[in-house]
Amino acid sequence: MPGQTVADIRERLKAADEQELAVLERALAADGRKGVRTAVEAARRRVAAEAAERERLEGLYGFERALADARGAAVVAGLDEVGRGPLAGPLAVGAVVLGPGEPIRGLNDSKQLRPEAREEVAAAVREQALAWAVRYVEPAEIDAAGMTACLVTAFRRALAAVEEAVGVDLVLLDGNPLHLDSREVNVVKGDGRCASIAAASVVAKVERDRLMEAYDAEYPGYGLAENKGYASPAHIEAIRSRGLTPIHRASFCTAFTQPTLF
Repeated sequence: MPGQTVADIRERLKAADEQELAVLERALAADGRKGVRTAVEAARRRVAAEAAERERLEGLYGFERALADARGAAVVAGLDEVGRGPLAGPLAVGAVVLGPGEPIRGLNDSKQLRPEAREEVAAAVREQALAWAVRYVEPAEIDAAGMTACLVTAFRRALAAVEEAVGVDLVLLDGNPLHLDSREVNVVKGDGRCASIAAASVVAKVERDRLMEAYDAEYPGYGLAENKGYASPAHIEAIRSRGLTPIHRASFCTAFTQPTLF
């Protein structure tokens, strides 16, 4: 590529797809400049990473399509829970019926995504989905009924919410059977294997995190914006020194409770 600077070549390589990179590599084979060789290697790594991500997404969507096809299901709802273990805040369940468009870039188990990426993916899910919902079970209900019963309640609420918008043929749940619906199919580690379950995990996580950040302003001193209600050392110490708030799960906090201040 006579006459082109290293900076020019670097920019072309940054924009090249797999086919364009192959052409550029042939054209640059005799260019021994260190900057060019470094840029070619960086482009190879980028293109390989993009191919791996496409393959991962194809697997995420393809696994779900195979489950649906095996059962003759046209419309699939994926559900996942967030917040089973925290000391404070509600249990949340997300339900998503994905639309027929292109795979959502970056879609993955919410635990595998950075907060900024979760926000972007959640926005894409909300825009692309045929229906989505997040439903909660509050701490008092968890204390009264126990977590197992509340999981069933939350899943049923979320499923009912999406079914107000679209009929569902197949219900995919992350984890173990809950026996909440005759259409239920359980997928172990489904949030990393099924597109709609992954989408449900992301929207539930983002919505619950926003709620906990709002609670942080209402109940300062517990670090809820940072720990989201989970049992961080600072959160436990705040419970010991300040007592419980109305959003704490008292049955989860018996080892370190003080009389409530609220």
